[in-house]
Amino acid sequence: MEGSDAAEAGISQAPPDLKPALEAILMVVDEPVAEVTLAQVLERPTGEVGVALRELSAEYTAAGRGFDLREVAGGWRFYTRAECAPLVERFVRDGQTARLTQAALETLAVVAYRQPVSRARVAAIRGVNSDGVIRTLTARGLVEEAGTDPESQAVLYRTTSYFLERLGLRSLDELPELAPFLPDDVEILEEKQ
Repeated sequence: MEGSDAAEAGISQAPPDLKPALEAILMVVDEPVAEVTLAQVLERPTGEVGVALRELSAEYTAAGRGFDLREVAGGWRFYTRAECAPLVERFVRDGQTARLTQAALETLAVVAYRQPVSRARVAAIRGVNSDGVIRTLTARGLVEEAGTDPESQAVLYRTTSYFLERLGLRSLDELPELAPFLPDDVEILEEKQ
């Protein structure tokens, strides 16, 4: 008997077990979902939901599945396992490439490490106008407006949770340190700009 038929007939249905319920919800999300949100929806303790998510993740890894359950950007979501990513990419894109240009990568790095940051500051650091690149990054959902600078009234930009998700990071704290890659006189160069 279908679920709606059972409800109409007055037959009560037991809620699904926790792991299948989590799988069903996570199968349809398009962004990571926090443990607290899942616990509220499933009316279960957050700790119990967290344990079940970690167990599911370990089970998928042990079974060598083509997908993975990961905690990223403050929530949980299914991802293609790294070994299968090229096949999925080929299927989804059908030969089309949507890679970021060098200018976009540079601009994204400046925003990620200096956020919130204005377009003028990005341009000063890069040495070229970055307005078009910031518009592109905003359109792709990697960068968003973060208010205005109180002194200059310039619009400030920051990275999005989608940025964290695409990089597989839980938070900006996981960005690698830049110090080893910078010249020794970087502070002097920045003061001159």
